[in-house]
Amino acid sequence: MADRARMSRATFARRFAGPIGQPPVRYFTWWRLTTAARLLRTSDAPLDAIAAGVGYTSTFAFSNAFKRRFDMAPGQYRRAGADPRPGRDHHPHPD
Repeated sequence: MADRARMSRATFARRFAGPIGQPPVRYFTWWRLTTAARLLRTSDAPLDAIAAGVGYTSTFAFSNAFKRRFDMAPGQYRRAGADPRPGRDHHPHPD
């Protein structure tokens, strides 16, 4: 993204974090996992398709990241019909 904005990575990260409230990598991780959580709740797409759709190259890496964020495995989350807005590491702008 910094290259597309024609900025250094440090400058881009600083300018991005100002209005968004967190660095680009953290925001992008939040976006990917929140999108995956929504897809788990609203579709019957296979886990590997959801993982690939939000940018993970392996289901294993996706599952580990998802567990860190939501404190449960993606399949467990889907079966539980859990809310995609857990208390920790939430979006920087309140709903």
